[in-house]
Amino acid sequence: MKPWVNVAQEGALQIIRLQRADKRNAVNFEMACAISSAIDELEARPELSACVITGDGGDFCAGMDLKAFTEGALPRVPGGGFAGITERRIRKPLIAAVEGHALAGGFEIVLAADLVVASETARFGLPEVKRGLMAGGGGVLRLARRIPFNIAMELCLTGGFLEAPAARQYGLINRLVPPGRALDAARKLACEIGSNGPLAISSTKQVIVDSHTWPEDEMFARQRPALDAILRSDDAHEGARAFIEKRPAQWRNQ
Repeated sequence: MKPWVNVAQEGALQIIRLQRADKRNAVNFEMACAISSAIDELEARPELSACVITGDGGDFCAGMDLKAFTEGALPRVPGGGFAGITERRIRKPLIAAVEGHALAGGFEIVLAADLVVASETARFGLPEVKRGLMAGGGGVLRLARRIPFNIAMELCLTGGFLEAPAARQYGLINRLVPPGRALDAARKLACEIGSNGPLAISSTKQVIVDSHTWPEDEMFARQRPALDAILRSDDAHEGARAFIEKRPAQWRNQ
């Protein structure tokens, strides 16, 4: 049987490719477990600096496998939520490379990513209400934080589509590229990230994620433990020496 996902390593980059093209990459429990295992590997291996998640066959992901749902199966993983990813705190950067449709849970995977690269023909949507469901994998929680409130409300309540050019205008998409180029552009973006200090990357990501709820009069104090750890790190001193000596830094993740 063809595996639910294909997980590949390209240098310091992990690529997760959803492989149910005949189901528009709809997620069942087995696929959710496979994605979760891939994220476990990403976090455990220090040589991996970032991850790109994408879909096979021209679509990103159509969301939950509704046939499996009617049979009583939910594509959730304890501690990870939908697809093993939407409720998980991932230390390393996650990039969604979107071709075609990213709908329902597929859109929620995109919203769980840190960066989004999409083709000009990509379409996003949360059509759960059309099936009597709610976008509980982060859709109703995250969308209004990423795009204007009233646009998010309309999409959630109507189940309509958001076209990629509009998503780019709203700031949801980092790179908008011609059809068929999303994965290549995501690879390039990941390589830009991966050339930097790994400790600095993970700490910077977590402060950005956490700090939007910090009171303004506490934010520098709350940031200080992460900053102090970075300033004491071998990588920080290596980065400074490499700059002075005009050479590439040799990161040790320490």
